[in-house]
Amino acid sequence: MIRAAIIGLGSWGQHLVRCAQGSPKIRFTAAATRTPAKARDFAERHGLRMLGSYEAALADPEIDAVVLATPHTQHTDQIVQAAAARKPVFTEKPLGVNAADAERAARACADAGVTLGVGYNWRFQPALQAIKRMLEDGTLGRLLHMEGNFCGPSAYRFPKGHWRHDRNEGPAGGMTGRGVHVVDAMLYLAGPIEQVTAQSFRLVQDFGMDDTTSMLLRFKSGATGYLGTVIATAETWRLQVFGSNGWAEVGDVEHLTTWEMRLCLINRDNIGVKQRPQVLTFPATGTERAELEHFAEAVEAGGKLALPGGDAVHNVAVLGAIMDSIASQAPVRVR
Repeated sequence: MIRAAIIGLGSWGQHLVRCAQGSPKIRFTAAATRTPAKARDFAERHGLRMLGSYEAALADPEIDAVVLATPHTQHTDQIVQAAAARKPVFTEKPLGVNAADAERAARACADAGVTLGVGYNWRFQPALQAIKRMLEDGTLGRLLHMEGNFCGPSAYRFPKGHWRHDRNEGPAGGMTGRGVHVVDAMLYLAGPIEQVTAQSFRLVQDFGMDDTTSMLLRFKSGATGYLGTVIATAETWRLQVFGSNGWAEVGDVEHLTTWEMRLCLINRDNIGVKQRPQVLTFPATGTERAELEHFAEAVEAGGKLALPGGDAVHNVAVLGAIMDSIASQAPVRVR
């Protein structure tokens, strides 16, 4: 059993605590937050010791690992601090807001022999895992193209002055809070991205980050992709994967439930007949609990998860290339 401290007790930090309840592998026993008065009742209900600071959590011998649910720009320095304290750390995405910071965080943990996990919970969706298997075993054929979006009313959810409206915290509009999940799913399925072409605008409000961002992607494998994030519309998300034998699609309004998948394959014996997709369902899975337990297992085994040069770092490099493309209005290669 890993005893963890949650750092940040906003809505998502509280959600992670609730998801881990009853887990045989990880239990939240302590918390640190910038606004302890707001979180005191929640902490009491869930048996969390309130700590005075993040540094106190790192120094506490009764805490085996820390979980970060803090603003994006704080992640890198907090991870480096955890590595220096030899404390395993799980951070909500992204790993950093630029590639150099993300690599610095991953390198600090690797050099210290500290387990680092990043909160890309979509990888624990049975439907996404099934699509990966169908690409590996040839069911879908060669991967040709992917299309994704992750949209919703985030721009309206937080008042002016909230950190989630800070353009430094949310570069490229909805990419930082939403789009990076789709990018991670695409990396999981297709491998590294080689080039991006992006555009981004603030069309609705006179403050905050951009609300309409879209990207064209080119993968090193030769596959192509499209991604859109609109954060001033109704909730929706979707990922469709096109192979030379057919396509698979996931998507809905809610993304924290267990996904269904639509699958449509070519009939090679009768190409002219338009096939109807079949709907596949999967056993219920709590992806946030699954990712925390996966992290706990790695901590117990002394294993490595997010590494220098790995997908979590590459994801941030893709975000940086998107920002450069928006600024230059031209294609940008991912470094």
